[in-house]
Amino acid sequence: MAYNSSVLIKTTAYFRDQVLRKRPYIQLDWCERIVAQPVARALQADGRIRFRGIVPELGGRVLRVVTLADGETIHNAFPDRNFKLPVQ
Repeated sequence: MAYNSSVLIKTTAYFRDQVLRKRPYIQLDWCERIVAQPVARALQADGRIRFRGIVPELGGRVLRVVTLADGETIHNAFPDRNFKLPVQ
């Protein structure tokens, strides 16, 4: 688990050891914000959940955050170049 601000954020070893190493610009607070208030949410076939959100700090790009089936434990995160915002 990783500690951020006054909130405990659950993360997998893969996220801590691989994702943050490969993408050191990703901030845990961005991931937490996206999981709390996504612009889109989708269930994957393996039970994991994809959350997408806009990150102003990344120039308004969309970040995909994947959690385990519990919807809380962050497993992966990366800029999602192919995501199109839903038309409302």
